[in-house]
Amino acid sequence: MAVDLRTLVDPAHTALVLQEVQNGVVGEPSALPALADACRAVDLVAHCAELATRARDIGVPVLHCTAETRGDLRGANRNARLFMGVLKAPVRLLPGSEAVQVPPEIGVAADDIVLPRYHGLGPLTGTQLDPILRNLGVTTIVGVGVSVNIGMTDFAFSAVNHGYQFVMPRDAVAGVPADYARDVIDQTLSLVATVTTTAAVLDAWA
Repeated sequence: MAVDLRTLVDPAHTALVLQEVQNGVVGEPSALPALADACRAVDLVAHCAELATRARDIGVPVLHCTAETRGDLRGANRNARLFMGVLKAPVRLLPGSEAVQVPPEIGVAADDIVLPRYHGLGPLTGTQLDPILRNLGVTTIVGVGVSVNIGMTDFAFSAVNHGYQFVMPRDAVAGVPADYARDVIDQTLSLVATVTTTAAVLDAWA
């Protein structure tokens, strides 16, 4: 069945949620350099900036979900190789540091909401995101950011499990290696999300 994207992402019930689109992840230097390279290859930050700018113009809420870890590692996840690798990275995602800030091309407007996360793989599990979205009247999430390997996939599954429609512009997400990320989008995420492009969402929000 064909999806009417304009209806699906109607500003009256849609939010733009940026997952870990922060300097120390998608920028340089990055705690995950290969992932940052993949982001640059698809112009992820530029596409996220376009979406955020248009969203603000038409009243779509913009939420930034960032990942942070205390300097003393108190309460930090240690139950997966991913977490241990990030803890050993030269770039630390310390609260208040430049690494956890949103890239300046995107920025944080006065009406944006920033939700730091101190644990877990994605922005919906055990965080404030779900009740905030419901209080905003949101039923559709336009989800962008990283990574297709883990964070965005977790986000898509969690959103569907929570009853949301999930829209993913494929040129505003990234994973490594690129061909693997493309296969995950095509073979898995397309079954639970409406996979589209930045240009198509912008056109729907025209």
